[in-house]
Amino acid sequence: MDIIFISELKLDILVGVYQWERRARQTVQFDLEIGIPDSGRPRSDRIGETIDYGKVVARIAESLADTHFVLVERLAEHVAQLVMQEFGSPWVRVSVAKLAALRGVKRLGVTVERGSRGV
Repeated sequence: MDIIFISELKLDILVGVYQWERRARQTVQFDLEIGIPDSGRPRSDRIGETIDYGKVVARIAESLADTHFVLVERLAEHVAQLVMQEFGSPWVRVSVAKLAALRGVKRLGVTVERGSRGV
């Protein structure tokens, strides 16, 4: 399976359990690996023959603009399902990290993997 990757996508979003996290946006980092379906392997240089990572980034940003997630686990699941359902990916790995959310911790977060990689 061919895989598109998007590394260190940073978005300012509402995420967290605490009351202040429901009002103040935090920078969250996303790292994605997106499986390209066999039918999406380009046979030419036309972007329409594969998954357009620019559209993936724009759609993720749009879907998170006015949404609050309590748990980073639920946020990662949301992004994974969006990529699979809207872009036809058979497999996706999404890592979500809150940056400097705790004193002495550079990043903390979760990785989810959904779908089937096939062979």
